[in-house]
Amino acid sequence: MAYVGLFSIMGSQLIDSIFIAKLGADPLAVVAFSIAIFQVVVGVQVGLGIAATATISTALGENKLNYARYLGNLIIVIGTLVVTILCVGLWFFQQPIILILGASSSLFELTALYWLPWLLSCWIGALLYIGYSICRAHNETLLPGRVMVLTSVLNIALDPLFMFTFNMGLAGAAWAACIAFLTGFIVIFYTLIKRKLITFEVINNRTEQAVQAIAKMMAPALLSQFIPPISAMIVTALIAAYGGFAVAAWGLANRIEYIAIILILALTMALPPIVGNLKGRGELKQIMSVVKLACGFVIGVQILLAVIIYALANPLAHALSENSAIVLNLIDYFAFVPLSYAALGVCMITVSVCNALGFPTTALFISILRLFLCYLPLLWLGSHFYGLTGLFIGMACGNTLSGIVGWQLFKQQYNRLTMQFSGHSIAV
Repeated sequence: MAYVGLFSIMGSQLIDSIFIAKLGADPLAVVAFSIAIFQVVVGVQVGLGIAATATISTALGENKLNYARYLGNLIIVIGTLVVTILCVGLWFFQQPIILILGASSSLFELTALYWLPWLLSCWIGALLYIGYSICRAHNETLLPGRVMVLTSVLNIALDPLFMFTFNMGLAGAAWAACIAFLTGFIVIFYTLIKRKLITFEVINNRTEQAVQAIAKMMAPALLSQFIPPISAMIVTALIAAYGGFAVAAWGLANRIEYIAIILILALTMALPPIVGNLKGRGELKQIMSVVKLACGFVIGVQILLAVIIYALANPLAHALSENSAIVLNLIDYFAFVPLSYAALGVCMITVSVCNALGFPTTALFISILRLFLCYLPLLWLGSHFYGLTGLFIGMACGNTLSGIVGWQLFKQQYNRLTMQFSGHSIAV
């Protein structure tokens, strides 16, 4: 159900982009610049979600039900404070942010109109994601998927109404998202309270322990999740040097990427509760079996998807945009990057599993190596020698190398864990 939910979200975002493309190149460019910032918000919410899933699922594996409920309550409070500060800060510094990313001052007015409802939707969406994470930690996996479908359908239905019927333009897309996310927020948090998955009772003698457990997971997890948005901002700035049409194409390519890696995203959400529970029960061999199965499945599916995208590159690009320059850039992207999603998936799974095992520092190290050793250097070299096409080739090579590095570091950490439990390493 998580897969269906994520597919519905990514599909609605793609349809959202198609509606926005009808408004012209400038709205597409604003959205493309906003996507890089959106990944910062996503990084925070995912970091909080990792802390929720890892700590709660481990507590449940140890049969500490009341403590697990209390952890959920604390994460909601901490998450609300962190996300509020972030969104308010982004609003006040919006102009220098998009200038750094390579936007022109002519986009200031359109950005301001869009960012007010868009940041509100980011705030609601982040809290909704934390609610999803708490549900998954308690093995309530069906509800988040159903709510994802609900919010996606609402978003798609409201988009043309707000954008064209009410003549709100680009801002209408963000207001539609606000209403959709608010609906999901009400459903999720009503369920959390009704099913007593969170508690409002303060456990005084466990508060300090709970906060320390959350902080231990959250701090490195947040730092790890900041790597993708930093990467996205640097890439956006590099692509901006090739002009507004290149940025617009990059924004559309991002939507396709999110759909293409939807299985990976679903597994990174589904695996932590399973792994955390297995760790709590001391079943380490089963953890490796699960991870190997997930990685093998991802590699096979992503290679198949890459072949399909390559075969449909031309009609797909024309379906997304009528502008010939944007279409050509999209075709170049589809030719090189999708095949590397298989290795990228392995890297993402290893980061997710390391967090679930209680090794967020290792997950952070993998993310840092992916950005500074594997991804950005190769991306810059490709851009330097072969322009925008070279940038896409470098992106593919960087993703591939990151998968190899991530898997090797995960195996090392897994062997250390098995030594702690049994006094000898299990061969992998």
